[in-house]
Amino acid sequence: MPLDSWSHRLTRLERTAAGPTAEVQLDHRIGGYDRHPATATRRITLARADGQWLLAADDPVGGVLLWDLGTVQAVHGRRSLVLGLGDDAELTALSRAADRAVPAVSAVWGSAWADRLLLYAPGSLDQLARLLGAASSDYRGIAAVTTAAPGAPDAAPADRILVNPDAYRELSDLGRQVVTSHEAVHVATRAATRPWTPLWLSEGAADWTAYQGTGRTTRQIAPELATDIAAGRLPSALPTDADFSTTAHGLAQSYELAWFACALIARRHGPQRLVTLYRTIAATGSATADRDTSVDRAMRRVLGTDLAAFTRDWLAALARELG
Repeated sequence: MPLDSWSHRLTRLERTAAGPTAEVQLDHRIGGYDRHPATATRRITLARADGQWLLAADDPVGGVLLWDLGTVQAVHGRRSLVLGLGDDAELTALSRAADRAVPAVSAVWGSAWADRLLLYAPGSLDQLARLLGAASSDYRGIAAVTTAAPGAPDAAPADRILVNPDAYRELSDLGRQVVTSHEAVHVATRAATRPWTPLWLSEGAADWTAYQGTGRTTRQIAPELATDIAAGRLPSALPTDADFSTTAHGLAQSYELAWFACALIARRHGPQRLVTLYRTIAATGSATADRDTSVDRAMRRVLGTDLAAFTRDWLAALARELG
């Protein structure tokens, strides 16, 4: 692993009959990728042998690190680094998908981000869940997720893409590229993503960017939604943040609804207005202001319409194009 730094800081020392046990904070940075050290708490057990102290155990406390799960392989791409436990060919293919994603994302969102990707590829869904400190069932159908380095400051952007190999393998080549590009958008836009940015905008913008240039039609991109609307199940409002929970019912439809909303903005106002809207919401909203009010104000300023009018246009377009 290409490490820029690695250090331990003693936080507690216990002396037992079996020998001393130290609890330490491990700080480390991946070379060329981490702006802030990733941190983890470790329990180190020492043992006396032949007149010297030896390391007997190095165990995680709380969250695990990738190398706790197996021997890590590093695959260096032109604009990516994949650290993984899987098959060499799969890790190399993931690196190539990341290398393709970076310039495609920068073409839409600009290059004022790292302009490279760090990806972690555990060997299974269960290992992914352990890295995230979550239940495996929460991520069973999720092919990838973007997160910040463990222990990074709250203000630090999410900069790691964690891949669920079980779900990723089930995708077509196009599906894998779309997923990788989608997560790359989250890395590129995280500095302009605030708690008041609605998920329909952040997830929809990521999907809209990822599908650029694929030649896919609306019905191909939104098959679940097309089925629902053809059966008369038309939504009444934009998806809420809760609709994007990994365990939410109708998760696929929520992503498709969000993609359609962002595609509609880009089609009617131009892709740059979608980017400007995203950044305007980040810059003009606040944690204390009503979210819909912030979105409404930004839409009036950037698109010349308000949230209610946009929602009506979005619903009409859904019925017209997918009904």
